[in-house]
Amino acid sequence: MTANIRWFRELGLADVDSVGGKNASLGEMVQHLSKAGVSVPDGFATTADAYRRFLSHEGLADRINALLDDLDVDDVRRLAEVGREIRDAVESQPFPADLEAEIRGAYDELVAAAGTDDVSWAVRSSATAEDLPDASFAGQQETFLNISGIDNILHAIKLVFASLYNDRAIAYRVHSNFDHSVVALSAGVQRMVRSDIGASGVMFTIDTESGFPDAVFITSAYGLGEGVVQGAVNPDEYYVYKPALRADRPAILKRGIGAKATKMVYTQDASVGRTTEFVPVDPADQARFSLSDDEVTELAQHAVRIEEHYGRPMDIEWARDGVDGRIYVLQARPETVKSRAGSSTLRRFRMNERGPVVAEGRAIGQKVGSGSVRVLTDVASMHEFQPGEVLVADMTDPDWEPIMKRASAIVTNRGGRTCHAAIIARELGIPAVVGSGNATTALADGHEVTVSCAEGDTGFVYEGLLDYSVDETALEEMPDVPVKIMMNVGTPEQAFEFSRLPHRGIGLARLEFIINRQIGIHPRALLELDDQQPEVREQIEQLIGAYADPRDYFVKRLSEGIAMLAAAFAPEPVIVRMSDFKSNEYAGLLGGDRYEPHEENPMLGYRGAARYVSESFVECFAMECEALKYVRDEMGLTNVKVMIPFVRTVSEAKAVIDLLGQHGLRRGENDLQVIMMCEIPSNAVNADEFLEHFDGFSIGSNDLTQLTLGVDRDSSLVAGSFDERDPAVKKLLSMAIRACRQQGKYVGICGQGPSDHPDLAEWLLDEGIESMSLNPDTVVDTWLRLAKHAG
Repeated sequence: MTANIRWFRELGLADVDSVGGKNASLGEMVQHLSKAGVSVPDGFATTADAYRRFLSHEGLADRINALLDDLDVDDVRRLAEVGREIRDAVESQPFPADLEAEIRGAYDELVAAAGTDDVSWAVRSSATAEDLPDASFAGQQETFLNISGIDNILHAIKLVFASLYNDRAIAYRVHSNFDHSVVALSAGVQRMVRSDIGASGVMFTIDTESGFPDAVFITSAYGLGEGVVQGAVNPDEYYVYKPALRADRPAILKRGIGAKATKMVYTQDASVGRTTEFVPVDPADQARFSLSDDEVTELAQHAVRIEEHYGRPMDIEWARDGVDGRIYVLQARPETVKSRAGSSTLRRFRMNERGPVVAEGRAIGQKVGSGSVRVLTDVASMHEFQPGEVLVADMTDPDWEPIMKRASAIVTNRGGRTCHAAIIARELGIPAVVGSGNATTALADGHEVTVSCAEGDTGFVYEGLLDYSVDETALEEMPDVPVKIMMNVGTPEQAFEFSRLPHRGIGLARLEFIINRQIGIHPRALLELDDQQPEVREQIEQLIGAYADPRDYFVKRLSEGIAMLAAAFAPEPVIVRMSDFKSNEYAGLLGGDRYEPHEENPMLGYRGAARYVSESFVECFAMECEALKYVRDEMGLTNVKVMIPFVRTVSEAKAVIDLLGQHGLRRGENDLQVIMMCEIPSNAVNADEFLEHFDGFSIGSNDLTQLTLGVDRDSSLVAGSFDERDPAVKKLLSMAIRACRQQGKYVGICGQGPSDHPDLAEWLLDEGIESMSLNPDTVVDTWLRLAKHAG
């Protein structure tokens, strides 16, 4: 080829200056990763030299520079006027004759290689300063899809060149101190992957919210990938665990089904400017996952290979061809937000009060912002936006960038965690709630709101300007402390973020939290679905529609929650407590009121070990065991330990250990440890006998204190007497600790006491407790205090 045209198969990363980051990366993958199974459609790229020749033709560059001189990009109206004038000039500019001839020749070669005229092409932009590790130009220039015929290809290349002067691109270069003249544009011409009748999406080799490095995050929807990138589609989401993937084990940590209400497909018109459209997705397809587990695994394998080749976290676009069924990689660029973030200090936002929720969606950014609402329905109204307002829109595209940086928060109706609004919000460091569904109707101009993305996967828009605080934690090396500081973590969606705190693992992961949040259905109602009332059965069938059957839904959803926690904190131990719902709590699950007894005092009733071995619950317990066994034995997350709550008698202890063994969870096999919650006075008094059946105790100081003092801590009449530091409670704590120490078995505490009372934490340290599991927000302070106390 010439200095004007280069084939992808000839390109590599050393050619960024010639064909831009995107096209150089495509060439790099074609050359070096195709043998590893990463399929990239071949094509060609116009070079930076070709672009500069085009601009120098007939003095176009001089006219552009004159328009850009002294342009104030913060003057939104003037920016729009100048940008439009430049783009019109580029689009009307003729190609130099020899350059046009070379493009036509390369196109003829592509068509000949395809072996058919019935093929369409993508014309993609690749700026020479785009997709670099220190600057994200992603999405600022245009891509044109489903282009047929050389005349339309030539027109699309001009439009790609013109997109270097989009309003957003001009403003970005100014704010990033990039000289306009040093940025050139390459147009890549690549055969279209028929994802219009398949699926497509984006994947990252790092968690986009927390920066957790050991997971691949994948989004997927039906149709062309532009729908996901633009935020027009709420996609399915998946997390895949890299260490399990490398060990050739099942590796999917989480599956999340998106609405996928629409998809982008081709139109019949193959001319530039109207080549795609959005059409509704069949409701049955909406209810299904857009990828099989095998496809998710294949994508994650591609992502890991690409990351290993580039040596850094990557942002990758992919597509599944609906004709040949194969998965193709369309683009790979360095991830530019979390991989650049400093790690010496952890800033955590915390809501100190809450108000009525007026909208909710996917949380982006793990921060909080507040201000007056500004609902914008069109980019032409951007001049109305004032700094510090909350931007509310159906969705955003790159044209919105000049005002997004002035927003205190962003809320959209549509979009997933890899849509444009999410990407830009992360880059700008502001919170965003995407995919709310109704923000533009639920919120009105001038209303004061607080946007919280600091409470897990779900982002909330609260009415009013609410109080919140920011905690800063220094993550330098923590001082030695003669006790293991663990965490109580109830929500898997926060596991990656919490794992950034200093820790020695999770001392209490409550299975009932996962069941309540990620399953929401009583296990017996799932097992006996055919016997439910019609309205209950209909609700359940809607929830489980993406899964093979009701049992599959329960086991997979539960195993996902456990696996997220275990992966986030590996290789440190994660102690998973089997479900400890009380009967009134189980009754609150969908279909649960049919199966649960009415008890005057559920705290002392049908719960814990007695429930597991009862005939009416034994099959439900079997599903919990199946999920745990899958995570440990199949996924290889053997850092998971099992904990049994509320064991009233030694005979119950023996029965539940036997039952675990029947379900393949045998103490000592595959390094399995089974811990008992020590939370009933008899557990401490009769500790030696209980410890014959368990590998140690985890002390639940909440229930132990209630049952020792006869105090209901939830009763305002007597709650003032509730105190874990009472001498009677301390005697039982000492007995439990001493018994475990004498037998050389594990002993920790996972109750609220050490989190609430630093003096109790010091006393427990002096007593010789092995670990303390604390609320995440007390970990650092307690760690430092205990180090000082021990010193």
